[in-house]
Amino acid sequence: MKDPCLSVSKLLEKYFDHEVTEQERSSIERHLLGCPTCQGTLKSMGEIRSAIKNPLEKAVEEEDFQRVWQNIQRDIRLKERPSWWESVWTWLDISPLFRRRVWIPAVAAAIILILIAAPPFFNKTSSYPGSSVVEYVESQDYNVMVYQSDQGKSTVIWLLDGPEEGALTTS
Repeated sequence: MKDPCLSVSKLLEKYFDHEVTEQERSSIERHLLGCPTCQGTLKSMGEIRSAIKNPLEKAVEEEDFQRVWQNIQRDIRLKERPSWWESVWTWLDISPLFRRRVWIPAVAAAIILILIAAPPFFNKTSSYPGSSVVEYVESQDYNVMVYQSDQGKSTVIWLLDGPEEGALTTS
């Protein structure tokens, strides 16, 4: 191909489909008057179009689209409808949400937040606030346990092994 044929061959398909500007059309038509190669290419494009278009148009004319549409409608009506439980389950299905990768960081952040916030709910606290001291004193007559808290309160517990002998006092 000559240099003018190269530039025209790029536009020849657009020319064939009537998609060129007025300036391009006049330039291509001037070139086609003197170039049998480009004329042959344009003629081949026409033959290919008719080879495809004619059988397709014939098939469209022979097809009964009314019957096709009736078959489609019948198939739609015959399609089994899901039960109400399946409909509810489909509506509540959250699996499409997990198909998006955006939810992965959100779920990870929620788990981390729960792990950080949960420990205070599981800590055991003493029923007595502050620290305390417990002393146990044994003697021949009495066993005594003394409980002293930081707040200056003391509790004395006397443990008796035998029958009570007299009154016991607490301080």
